Amino acid sequence: MLGRIPATTWLRQLRSATDPGTVLVCFPPGGGSIGAFRELAREFDSGTAVFAVQYPGRQDRLDDLPLPGLAATAERVTADLLTWPPVRFALFGHSMGATIAYETARLLEARGRTVTTLFASGRIAPDAPYDGDLHRGTDAGLIDELARLADDPASVEILRTEPALAELVLPAVRSDYQAVETYVHRPGEPLRCTISVLLGEDDPTVTTEQAQRWRAHTTGEFELTTFPGGHFYLDTRPAEVARLITARVG
Repeated sequence: MLGRIPATTWLRQLRSATDPGTVLVCFPPGGGSIGAFRELAREFDSGTAVFAVQYPGRQDRLDDLPLPGLAATAERVTADLLTWPPVRFALFGHSMGATIAYETARLLEARGRTVTTLFASGRIAPDAPYDGDLHRGTDAGLIDELARLADDPASVEILRTEPALAELVLPAVRSDYQAVETYVHRPGEPLRCTISVLLGEDDPTVTTEQAQRWRAHTTGEFELTTFPGGHFYLDTRPAEVARLITARVG
C-alpha cells in the first residue's frame, strides 16, 4: 500500500490513504516549505493521499544546498516519485512550485507514468516572458517583495526587526528567486494531462490573460478558476481548493 512507503528527504506525507486512486503531490512556492499545504491536506477525505515536496535550505533541510535551477529540482523530485508503485499522480504547484510541478509532469509523462492533472496556481505559464532580478538585489528589496505578496504584510515585517530570523529565512528566498528568474523554458512535446489553473482575483503577479497562456502546454483539457484573494488566496480558501481538486481527480 502506498501509505506504507516511507517519506524521503524530498517527499513528505501530509495525509495518508490506504489505497488511493490518485496521489496528490504539492510543490510549495518560493521561500516556502511543506507547511504551505498542511491546511489543504486536512480538507481531503481518507481516500486521498497527499505528499509535499520539501526543498533544500529550510526547516529540517536548512543545511542542504539548493540545486542549480527549477529543472534540476524537478529531476530530483521525479527520481523519488519513480521509486513508488505505478500510481496515478496529480501535481499541485503554487507560484514557483507550479513551474517545478510542470517540469515534473513532463518528466513523469516521458517515463510512461500517468499524470491526471497539473494544478498550476498563481503562476505565469512556463514560456511567458519574465525579467525579474530580485535575487541580485538587497535583503530589503526581497522583504519588500514578500510584503507586497503577503495577505498580511505585518507577518513579513518581522524580518526587518529580527536579523537572526532574516538570516535563517532570506538565503532560501534569494536562492528560490534566483532559480525562478534564471529559468528558461525548454521547448518540447506538450503535456497530455489536464491543466487546471488556479488564480487569486487580486494576484499582482499574474493576470487572467497571462494565466490563459497555460492552455498551450497541453493537448488535454484546460480550465481556469479564480478565487477571491491575492497571491496567497490558498491560505484562506483551502476547503474550496480541495473541493476543486477532488472534483477533477476523484
